[in-house]
Amino acid sequence: MGDTLTKPASPIAKEHYFSLSFVLSRVLNSGVIMSIEKNDHELKGLEKAIAKLTNTQYVSLFNSFTGAVHGAFWGQDIGYGSAARLEHASEQERKFAKWLGIQLTTDPYAEIAYSAIAVDSHNFHHLEQEVRSSSARTPVLVLDFTGLGFGPVAAIATNDELVWKKAERLKIFGAFDLQTMWTQEESEPELQPAVQFNYRLSPLVAACVKISLLRRKPST
Repeated sequence: MGDTLTKPASPIAKEHYFSLSFVLSRVLNSGVIMSIEKNDHELKGLEKAIAKLTNTQYVSLFNSFTGAVHGAFWGQDIGYGSAARLEHASEQERKFAKWLGIQLTTDPYAEIAYSAIAVDSHNFHHLEQEVRSSSARTPVLVLDFTGLGFGPVAAIATNDELVWKKAERLKIFGAFDLQTMWTQEESEPELQPAVQFNYRLSPLVAACVKISLLRRKPST
């Protein structure tokens, strides 16, 4: 608790004052916890912040690290019966891949499925270096922000639009479900998975992570 009460190492830039006050007033006064509005500013704001950090075009948010891993796999058509290579896979990743029916391989000629970065207080201010290093090894990056202390939250970042679309399809009330709710028209039915999961991130958590990114002082 002491860490949350200390003065931030770097003040929030003036150009972020309005967006910051808007987010705080919306979250604190409206009681937003799990919004499924068509235009949710908290989720989109965090997506933009991560896209800027990773220098990628597409970001998909998840309410768990395993959800983001699932999105990274599914987005690349890696599913039950497939083989995939991970670099320094954790026990959690190995168990989840097994649950998905994915065989992990050590074949050095196989492309690494994704790179993962666990974000916490130790690397928060020099993420750019880790992102550059990880992005050079794989086209899909998984960022786990759970270590910041706001609850389970993760994201995938990529420049491949199809990977993003397929990952979003895994989420109930993801980008495509919300579009269908409002238009009553299915735009890309061929991308629908057999099963969807409750991977949608809470706008409340998204707002907290976004504010942390705004307060961050990147190291040179």
